[in-house]
Amino acid sequence: MDLKQKIKEIPDWPEKGVNFKDITPLLQDKEYFKFVVDKLCETEKPDIIVGIDARGFIFASAMAYKMNTGLALIRKKGKLPPKVISQKYDLEYASNIIEMKYDSIKKGDKILIVDDVLATGGTMKATCDLIEKLQGNIIGISFLIELDFLKGREKLNYPINSLIHYES
Repeated sequence: MDLKQKIKEIPDWPEKGVNFKDITPLLQDKEYFKFVVDKLCETEKPDIIVGIDARGFIFASAMAYKMNTGLALIRKKGKLPPKVISQKYDLEYASNIIEMKYDSIKKGDKILIVDDVLATGGTMKATCDLIEKLQGNIIGISFLIELDFLKGREKLNYPINSLIHYES
């Protein structure tokens, strides 16, 4: 399947110079969506799948159902009730904080992290840091899209599976 044909690029959104990757056409096509979930599930079975706010939740929840695993969420600061652990990270022109429930994973749990896009790698690196603090065993990271030209992969020291690659 040509997955790129189902990704709509929105130039200069949400800001000038950014080409947003709109995945909704892919999600709306049941055959493409099923294909993507099936491909993302072709990995070692984890104990917990961790989905990242917000579009990562879409794939992570479908994968957790299909793989019969638990699901844990990484959210933006202030979106989860206490007790949480937090991780600050830097973006190109700002910083942000993500959070996770402190009891989302147990020491030694095999973790697969899922998000829609790998760009600069800042959010994913912060996610890995949180999981490492909880002593989870990250067995892999999966993305629908990887923006290779931003070199986010270089910040991550885990096996990475990306279904769609953009060179520029």
